[in-house]
Amino acid sequence: MNKTELINALASKVNINRSQSRQYLDMFLEVLEETLKEEEPVVIQGFGTFEPWKQAERPGRNPRTGVPCKIPARISVKFKAGKYLLETLNSQK
Repeated sequence: MNKTELINALASKVNINRSQSRQYLDMFLEVLEETLKEEEPVVIQGFGTFEPWKQAERPGRNPRTGVPCKIPARISVKFKAGKYLLETLNSQK
């Protein structure tokens, strides 16, 4: 599912138009980004946790040429699925 499909699905589930659905999704993503930039986790009870984590600088290499290089330090995001999401995904149909 891509962003457009998600917007359409939300609009039909909540019975709102697509532009409102797009606004809600964009605002959710904006809040998520702002919180993660502050290096704070975002916990959605039962769904999961988005948590920023710092990756240290490490050695790497260019896969095309094989030339060694350093991969700079950066902040990445981990997602840990919540209990109810895992139960839903793994329930017998």
